[in-house]
Amino acid sequence: MQILSFPEEATPSELRVQVREIQEQAWPSPPGSVVPPDAPAHDPVLRPLSMLLVDDGTVLAALDILTKEIVHAGGRFAVGGLSTVVTRRETRGRGHGRRLVAAARETMIARKLDLGLYTCDGPLQAFYESAGWRLLPGAVLVGGTPQNPFPSDQPGFDKVTMADFFSSVARQAEASFRDSRIELYPGEIDKLW
Repeated sequence: MQILSFPEEATPSELRVQVREIQEQAWPSPPGSVVPPDAPAHDPVLRPLSMLLVDDGTVLAALDILTKEIVHAGGRFAVGGLSTVVTRRETRGRGHGRRLVAAARETMIARKLDLGLYTCDGPLQAFYESAGWRLLPGAVLVGGTPQNPFPSDQPGFDKVTMADFFSSVARQAEASFRDSRIELYPGEIDKLW
């Protein structure tokens, strides 16, 4: 078993097709919609990095790290977030997703990002904590765009914000992220990573 990383657009087609199949297991496309199996899923402006846990050519789990710079409380921060975290249905419960999510955290540190920041469904909080992430109490990520915001606390959402502060600058600013609205604005494609 090995973890492979590629810029999303450079992910080998045979692996990208498998990732799309696993994503369809978790989040089926609307009936009648046709998405090419190797089409990119993310806005290239966010520099998506695909991470895959592969065993003998079979993708067991996959995720993408999206990155951008944000301004918060007067500071600029290089931020990474997890997106499209998924494990092949028949291999769930074996720690594959946890292993990949923990590796993604280490990858963000190695890439010298200031912090990792993303939302997940409330029931998944313990899973992400088991992979080294922490709940960011009271924090709301505001996705979308400034003209069309997409907040994580909108009605019908059960989202919590997870984070980790990697750089000394981010650690010094950690308190300003708690109980705040964080203007992420990743765009219209990845409304909320």
